[in-house]
Amino acid sequence: MAPAFTISYGMFGSADGREVSSLGKNQHIVPHEGGWAVRGEGNSRVTSTHETQADAIDRGREIARNQQSELLIHGRDGQIRDRDSYGNDPFPPRG
Repeated sequence: MAPAFTISYGMFGSADGREVSSLGKNQHIVPHEGGWAVRGEGNSRVTSTHETQADAIDRGREIARNQQSELLIHGRDGQIRDRDSYGNDPFPPRG
């Protein structure tokens, strides 16, 4: 009997030609109800809430490392102000 689903791990190309890891969801640090939250990319619900942005970043970084994904840090205005990658980065880096 065949399994009901298949999980694939590997590298896929992005629209700009970079390789992108499919191991985990990017983690976003976002303003949330007077504090800060960690939200997995594409999720409607937050993963965790924190009083300070620093605490949220610490938790988001831990998750991103475990999932080999990216951490995207948003400012109070919602704009991405910083990002860190814990996945399979292209080498040499673009830029």
